[in-house]
Amino acid sequence: MRSEGEAHEMPTDRDQTVADTFVSLADTLVADFDVLDFLGLLTERAVDLLNVDAAAVILSDQRGGWRPTAGSSEQADLVEVFAAQTRQGPCLDCVRSGKAVSTADLSAETERWPQFAPAAVSAGFRAACAVPMRLRDDVIGALTLLSTDPVAIDDASVALGQSLADIATIGILQHRAILHDEIVSEQLQAALHHRTVVEQAKGVLAEAGGLDMHQAYLALRGYAHAHRRRLSEIARDVATTSLDPHALLTGTADVTRS
Repeated sequence: MRSEGEAHEMPTDRDQTVADTFVSLADTLVADFDVLDFLGLLTERAVDLLNVDAAAVILSDQRGGWRPTAGSSEQADLVEVFAAQTRQGPCLDCVRSGKAVSTADLSAETERWPQFAPAAVSAGFRAACAVPMRLRDDVIGALTLLSTDPVAIDDASVALGQSLADIATIGILQHRAILHDEIVSEQLQAALHHRTVVEQAKGVLAEAGGLDMHQAYLALRGYAHAHRRRLSEIARDVATTSLDPHALLTGTADVTRS
């Protein structure tokens, strides 16, 4: 029991945000699990919590390659940086070593990463850190954190970022293996296929509504949440024209099913 003179430690706003983030991620795991929506939430919350300006996830394609799967923004220049990290950079070094890889100044890393570093600097980023998505020795991807300041991402943020990556890894590796008896590679292949469909749907919505890619993604995800359906399902319906993009954008969409 506290003495009368002992000060009460009140939770900070950051503490509350951390708690809310893990509750949200846990709720998503327990609910009808949608990998893309889950990883999208992960990257957005990473930016909110970790004093960084952007975050992204890459996953193994189970064929020796790596694919961008989710990002905190769908802006074109950022998407290009996320794509570049599958060829070289801290993220690729991270998945190969299974350990966190960071740099405090990307402009000084052009020899180390001659493609990635200039692309990231051109997009306005100066510091980067990648943490592995791993369960024991099984590395399935990485979470990359980017900052516009040429200062090392602090240890507390890296540690919390690793915790977020860990919960994401557990969700991906365990959910369908337990509930649907599917192997991990099938789960990852499905996520990568769904991402391709989401890209197609974004393009359809962007053209229909005169939106940029990030606005199109937010409209797509907002509709999926409002109608309690998977993001990948709504994207498929938009891409195959069974859902009218104009109607989706005005909130009156109806799906025509055969």
